[in-house]
Amino acid sequence: MAKAKRGTVRSKIKRGDQVIFIAGKEFNRFDSNGKRVPYRGQVIAVDPRGGKIKVEGAMIVKRHRKAIPQMNVEGGIFEKEAWVNVSNVAHIDPETGDPTRIKYEIRDGEKVRVAKSGKLIPEPGFVKREKKEETPIEETEETKAKVEETETEETDVEETKAEVKEPEAAKEKSEEEE
Repeated sequence: MAKAKRGTVRSKIKRGDQVIFIAGKEFNRFDSNGKRVPYRGQVIAVDPRGGKIKVEGAMIVKRHRKAIPQMNVEGGIFEKEAWVNVSNVAHIDPETGDPTRIKYEIRDGEKVRVAKSGKLIPEPGFVKREKKEETPIEETEETKAKVEETETEETDVEETKAEVKEPEAAKEKSEEEE
């Protein structure tokens, strides 16, 4: 039985990188002249532990989804990108535009990615996701009315509880007087 991978796994391909297919279905795309033109695209998702990536516009698959009216989910046939093995793609050399392997070097005190040609591969231009902060709900007339309704319901409940307790207290007093 294979042992499960543990710990962090680092991938040289990052989300936002420009890649070209070097194997598989997308490698064998042909133009109108019959010349093979491998697909080039941007990485939209990376799974380093599984060794898979998603490339924008490549490996399109159709997924059938059943509608769920209670949750306002539409049904139908949807097209989306499928996961591709990392070994099927390579970085694009910024100088030549050909597939290339990359290495890490320390330049000016920073760790950077460098192509075989010696050109720097730019870091992908995306912002890391941050936790959403709770935003206060704007008070509109509808929300104010709902809040007032719930407050009046709560006071009504408290008054009815007090009324229920008062007759019992009155009965106890009358029994003590006799």
